[in-house]
Amino acid sequence: MYKKEMRVLGIDDAPFNKFKKGSTIVIGTVFRGGSFMDGILSTKVSVDGNNSTSKIIEMVNNSKFRPQLQVILLDGIAVGGFNVIDVKKLHKKTGIPVIVVIRKYPDFKKIKETLVKLKKEKKFRLIQKAGPVHKAGKIYVQLDGLELKDAREILKITCTRAFIPEPLRAAHLIASGITLGESRGNA
Repeated sequence: MYKKEMRVLGIDDAPFNKFKKGSTIVIGTVFRGGSFMDGILSTKVSVDGNNSTSKIIEMVNNSKFRPQLQVILLDGIAVGGFNVIDVKKLHKKTGIPVIVVIRKYPDFKKIKETLVKLKKEKKFRLIQKAGPVHKAGKIYVQLDGLELKDAREILKITCTRAFIPEPLRAAHLIASGITLGESRGNA
């Protein structure tokens, strides 16, 4: 159903100081499947803030690549610490299906306890609102706008060098390279 060179957008945030208020950069890489990068998008979000959804929607909808994009891949449901993305709103406002890629099954009890302690229960409700976590090969996903079988097919197309889709791997490398002067970390 999906073509090998389908256009996808992989989004990841840059490293940031957890103990300092401010913002961090978010990078989006536009790929043809998992093999060829066509472009880069960027925006900034508040660390532990509430603006990730609106900033990413604006970044996507104002992009010249927008008409070609068939799916948005997120490296986790939050950027800039606990700046949680409203996955349903992202899909609704862009019209593009969303796949949240998760490396390890989330410890929802621990996440909830942390957010309650920080008096940020609304953020946990956004995580729940994103829907169930599904196993997809060696990773996990949350989905909006597509079925699990479609997500698995898209992951087969985009995971060319690792268990993580290449657009997310590239976004991670670029974001860390910009912030730290060189790329590092597990992409």
